[in-house]
Amino acid sequence: MSDSILHTRDGALARLTFNRPSSLNAMGFEMGTRWRDLAHEITADSSVGAVILDAAGPAFCAGGDVVEMAASGSSGADITAMAHVIHEGIRTFVESDIPVVAAVQGAVAGGGLGLMLTADYIVSTERSRFVSKYANIGLTPDLGVSTLLPAAIGQTRALRMLLDDVTIDAATALEWGLISEIADDPVARAQAIAQFWLDGATAAFGQAKRLVRAGARRAFADNLDDEARTIGASFDTPDAKARVAAFAAASAKTSHDRGTA
Repeated sequence: MSDSILHTRDGALARLTFNRPSSLNAMGFEMGTRWRDLAHEITADSSVGAVILDAAGPAFCAGGDVVEMAASGSSGADITAMAHVIHEGIRTFVESDIPVVAAVQGAVAGGGLGLMLTADYIVSTERSRFVSKYANIGLTPDLGVSTLLPAAIGQTRALRMLLDDVTIDAATALEWGLISEIADDPVARAQAIAQFWLDGATAAFGQAKRLVRAGARRAFADNLDDEARTIGASFDTPDAKARVAAFAAASAKTSHDRGTA
């Protein structure tokens, strides 16, 4: 089994760790295939309620492994084929109903931005830095960057990152909406967030993630229809029935207390 991405489980929590620290976790051909295979494995497992995505070493992900591409004598067709493989993994996670939280440290560059944005909630250290670098080596965005980056920070800011040699720090990333929050220990914070999902209405968190992700690529009427079906289905679950009943009882007690005060 490959160790380029470590996969561990703790009950309903799955954890994926990019594990090529000497290459700044750049994603090569073998790592890309493992990424896709793990995406299918995890999202097909109904016992998984949340995913943590993190990385070993000083950087989160430097994007695609350009050094490996050059050394292997890869052709454009080879690169296209591998991009499709990695994209399949990204799409599988993004379109799933399992929420993903990323713990980010150090540099995030090129396609690493797309892999990071596969997560629905992103926690980084204040020392993290985010940069495109595609054009610097004559390449174009991949790994979802041309879609996920403008969805997160807006088209103007995305174009600035892609068309200018600009590196943004964590504070700017937070202001722009590229990340969700900054923490001294992003892994510990990511674990707390994932546990919050698992301790709560896990299915509802997952469906909320799915609705938001799907809404970006569909007609508004289709989104409304999906919302209506989803809230109806969730209302009939035992978990929701218990939580709704508890909420209604608490509200009734509050109203009663106010009336007798």
